[in-house]
Amino acid sequence: MTVPLALMVLALLAAGLAPRVLTRSSWPDREPVLALWAWQCLVGAVLLCCGLAMALSGAAAFAVVRSHVFAGAPDGVVRVYTSSAYAPWAGALCLLLACGGAWTGAMLLREIRDARTRRRKRRAELRERVPRLPGESATSSERLVVLEEERPDAWWLPGATPQLVITTAALRRLKGRQLDAVLEHEQGHARARHDWLLHCSSALATGFSRVPVFASFRDQVHRLVELAADDAASRRYGRLTIALALVELNEGRGVFGPCPTPVAMVPQRVHRLLTPAPRLPVSRRVRMTAVASLVPVVPLLVAFVPGLSALR
Repeated sequence: MTVPLALMVLALLAAGLAPRVLTRSSWPDREPVLALWAWQCLVGAVLLCCGLAMALSGAAAFAVVRSHVFAGAPDGVVRVYTSSAYAPWAGALCLLLACGGAWTGAMLLREIRDARTRRRKRRAELRERVPRLPGESATSSERLVVLEEERPDAWWLPGATPQLVITTAALRRLKGRQLDAVLEHEQGHARARHDWLLHCSSALATGFSRVPVFASFRDQVHRLVELAADDAASRRYGRLTIALALVELNEGRGVFGPCPTPVAMVPQRVHRLLTPAPRLPVSRRVRMTAVASLVPVVPLLVAFVPGLSALR
């Protein structure tokens, strides 16, 4: 029973300390893709701690679980992880974590269902406002939809065949390669499948609203995916081009005034593009990627080292 408690302590420490370090650091704005990977590894480690603690505490409390978790394991290994003295506490911990896992799955399914409903509704609206021309394929991939609209805007609809949507006002306002940069930004979202990352982060934050690490994960993912898409567009068309395109699309929404609207992240994105900080050296990026990748390995070591030691 000591191992499940150690895993829960590790999960609490990771959930409490690591988000503060990541949110207070300046390097995520310079390397948003690396920051997204670090956040995923952190959240994955927290969830892995909970999953392993649930399995081991269930094995300590319930014989049926023990027979599956330790199938074929030597008796010495089983004794390391199970103790009848802790069975009542182990059962309560297992049931609590199982309920949390079921709730997480339910929230993720609800998020996916709601997203599909919103996507179907928006696609239906697009079909009504922009009907297909005679002979146009209904299965055309990467279809660009031009929408008659007075407000300049551009967005993408995720799915099996992502659709890029741009309004006629945006076509009138965007000049030169600005349109290409905006389309590259949206295609960057589609290529990286940012929609799945957004769904997972929103599901965790909605299901566990009182857990700060999941709320921070959602907020940072929403911010970092935009920075990553900006970088994808700027690598091909230049930072000034995508910055000017963002200004053209958003200057009529009040985001640059003294009382900015909720989409006020745009000024920070423009400032970041116009005054870029140098990227981290390649060697440091490799080291940070390796360290982030090893974070989920720590719960595995905590869980399996006692059993491996018993085999000696």
